[in-house]
Amino acid sequence: MFRNWGFLLGEIWVLLLLAALIGLLAGWIIWGRRAAPAPVGHDSGEADRLRTALSECEARGKAQSRRLTALERELDDAGNRLMKAETLAKEATDAAPQARPSPVMPPVADLPDESVTEPGRTMAVETVRPEALAAARGGQPDDLKKIKGIGPKLEQLCHRLGFFHFDQIAAWTVAEIAWVDENLEGFKGRVTRDEWVKQAAILSAGGSTEFARRVQDGEVY
Repeated sequence: MFRNWGFLLGEIWVLLLLAALIGLLAGWIIWGRRAAPAPVGHDSGEADRLRTALSECEARGKAQSRRLTALERELDDAGNRLMKAETLAKEATDAAPQARPSPVMPPVADLPDESVTEPGRTMAVETVRPEALAAARGGQPDDLKKIKGIGPKLEQLCHRLGFFHFDQIAAWTVAEIAWVDENLEGFKGRVTRDEWVKQAAILSAGGSTEFARRVQDGEVY
């Protein structure tokens, strides 16, 4: 008999455990369904925040649009003021008397001081024959063809006149230059025109010129 009661008690405990499990399962299902609508409220709050942010963006956009309109208006006003200023400046320029150009004086030729006697009257430059040599020093004349303007024929003419060296030509005075210019048959005026004295001074000092280098390299004559 007691054995049957033990069996019944075991059965009762099993049934109680099953009932408890069924109750827990039912409660979980019921409470889970009640809690399910919560995300809807969460989504609603997020939507409210988004709508608020959108409204703020629209407000800022309208403010920027108003500012842009104001800047465009200011730019138009500045352009109008600039056009008025340019118009006034042009009118003032047109109204101002035109300046008459100053008369251009013709260039005055450079003449030696001793050639001028009085305004409107000049006298010829005095000519003096330069010191000449009977022959080249040491029998070795300088290559006068290194002076631009003296070719082979003119070099021979210089030798006939007693001019063999660069230092002779470099030492010529204004009066001596005038004499040589007048006595170069067929080549009058070449001393002054080709600046013999200036070139001879460089060559006599041991220097060289572009033309002299070309002669030395055989590119000329």
